[in-house]
Amino acid sequence: MIKVNVREISLSAVFAGLYAALLIFLAPISFGPVQLRIADCLLPLTALFGWPIIWGATLGCLVGNFVGGIMAFGSANPVDILFGSIANLIATYVIFRLRRRKLLGCTLGSITIGVIVGGYLWLFVPAPELSGLSLPAWAAMIMSITISSLVAVAVIGYMLLLAVSRPSVIEPIKSKGLRIYI
Repeated sequence: MIKVNVREISLSAVFAGLYAALLIFLAPISFGPVQLRIADCLLPLTALFGWPIIWGATLGCLVGNFVGGIMAFGSANPVDILFGSIANLIATYVIFRLRRRKLLGCTLGSITIGVIVGGYLWLFVPAPELSGLSLPAWAAMIMSITISSLVAVAVIGYMLLLAVSRPSVIEPIKSKGLRIYI
């Protein structure tokens, strides 16, 4: 029989809802060739909470890309819904596996998102001009998404992870029965 941890399922659901809500609420800056996904600053919390956040980030991205895509562009792009969610799944897994080296995990997670999302987004959205650089559309899009992901995940998210990783925050969480991985 499979043992179900209600706390971890609840954490996944809360995280998915929070991620999707941030993505939808901030749709004007969360979609397009130049984007800043504030919701992605939550991804480094995977280092603390593990699989509940990995699944929550994946589901939250799926819902957020569907609803936010409709809000930002008038229709949802199935490729973005699927591959954006896969990018979050892989990025959060990378962060989780590298949880002892937090900044490296956040940086590699950001690069993962940039390469995957930038690798397909240029097919649907015009690539940005990057300070007069003459780059192919796919390279410009990968660079743009990677830079914005580095800001959201490896800068803002890393600072959030450090703030939440303090013992004064961790101990009350542990006392509620949630598993902490750091």
